[in-house]
Amino acid sequence: MSKLREIQEELKSVLSGRGARFFDSFLPLLVFLFANPLLGVDLALGAALATAGIFAIFRMLKRQSLVYALGGLGGVLLAGIFIKLSGSEAGFFLPGLISGALTIILCIVSVVMNRPMVAWTSFIARRWPLDWYWHPKVLPAYNEVTIIWAIAFSARLALEFWLYQRDAVNTLGVAQIFLGWPFIVFLLIATYLYGLRRLGRLEGPSVAEYKAGKQPPWQGQKRGF
Repeated sequence: MSKLREIQEELKSVLSGRGARFFDSFLPLLVFLFANPLLGVDLALGAALATAGIFAIFRMLKRQSLVYALGGLGGVLLAGIFIKLSGSEAGFFLPGLISGALTIILCIVSVVMNRPMVAWTSFIARRWPLDWYWHPKVLPAYNEVTIIWAIAFSARLALEFWLYQRDAVNTLGVAQIFLGWPFIVFLLIATYLYGLRRLGRLEGPSVAEYKAGKQPPWQGQKRGF
């Protein structure tokens, strides 16, 4: 139970309320999926665009972050361009496929450069000392987790691209919903558990020990990755 509570608290601290904005980018996709077979692609695209616009206006009036609302709005606009260029309804999902491919490339390049992407995302979320991530007894854990991310995102992209090639719009939409935030949360939990265990085996310093300049032997990182 304590480990479950730890994972819940760590997810909350890392996501920092972003899950609450999930619908800003999720609902436009859902609207398109439901409206497309009933209204046709043009009206479905218009409905999705209107939904994204409403979210953007709502966040602006509430003086809340527009990142996810504008992301959803921009995604729908870009999808509309791809639909027109490709002449296929499946073009709606091309931006997601492209961003997925770019994520995989970024993961691989960051590992090759020995500056893994997962370390950067952790640094942005937690603001721990950046040099701690590059410590020789810390860095391997983040490299390995970034490789796991690259494999997981590659498997997701392969499935989505297979559905895209078959023009399976509704199935692809459902797949992107379940392979969106649910997939990300599962990946975060799995890599958190693996990464923390790997740090323990590496016997490197914890963040607190690194900040204090303590010398080995270290107790190591017990929580947070």
